[in-house]
Amino acid sequence: MVTVQTFQMGDSEAQILAALEQDGVVIIEKAIDPDLCQTVVDGLRPHFDHDGRDTMNEFNGFTTLRISAIPARVPESAPLFTHPLTLAAADRFLRPNCMNYTLGSTTAIEIWPGENAQLLHRDAHCYHFEIPGVELQISALWALTDFTAENGPTCVVPGSHRWPLGREAGPDDPVAEAVMPAGSLLLYLGNTFHGGGANRSDKPRIALVNTLVLGWLRQEENLFLTVPRAVAETLPQELQHLLGYRSHGLVGWYPEDPTAKSEDDIPPIIKLGDPCPDYRSS
Repeated sequence: MVTVQTFQMGDSEAQILAALEQDGVVIIEKAIDPDLCQTVVDGLRPHFDHDGRDTMNEFNGFTTLRISAIPARVPESAPLFTHPLTLAAADRFLRPNCMNYTLGSTTAIEIWPGENAQLLHRDAHCYHFEIPGVELQISALWALTDFTAENGPTCVVPGSHRWPLGREAGPDDPVAEAVMPAGSLLLYLGNTFHGGGANRSDKPRIALVNTLVLGWLRQEENLFLTVPRAVAETLPQELQHLLGYRSHGLVGWYPEDPTAKSEDDIPPIIKLGDPCPDYRSS
């Protein structure tokens, strides 16, 4: 049976990133405190109950609740979006092809009993183009409750990020289940096939997942609208930058941008695959 390589907090960051590069997916168990998990779950509950059914369809499921705009709905979730391992993975896989990266989307997902397995898919396909050897985005999925083999764990196809462009996942491809305790982090690349599992238990399971994308791409979720500026101003600066409140060189500048660079500071040509300087403020 194929499995996902699993690490613990405190294990070598280099080994974790090497496993992510090799398989396109990796688990880091208990990466945040259980109390923070519960705080985020409690904050999500009224939004799940009020808005969670709005996006039900064949792809998302008809027994699955989904909500977006998580930084605005649950500001206490901020440490999940800026977790050091998530940013280290983004630095490794995105920064060679951009000056900085942003959040692409923020989604909380509650899979209820009776839900079927989701179609295996690549998150990067939302952009409708591919560049050989370039990851457009990565994903960070947090298990806010225990993920068991029965309650709909995320299913992944290790190694699928290396498949030729255009290849789809088929019934004979080996699928691994991301079984992990609450507080664990599942990192996977944008070209890794994955999907929510079937919930055959009698309880729901909850995840919070966000993508990080190349800074020159349009964000999947319009975070300037889903997270009002008045709310964004109350969030930690690092999260503000990930929301998009910083320029990408001369692209996306605005008068109050403290990270803006003069034209003299920007390399004249950025070639895909070349390492880029770190413009992220300390």
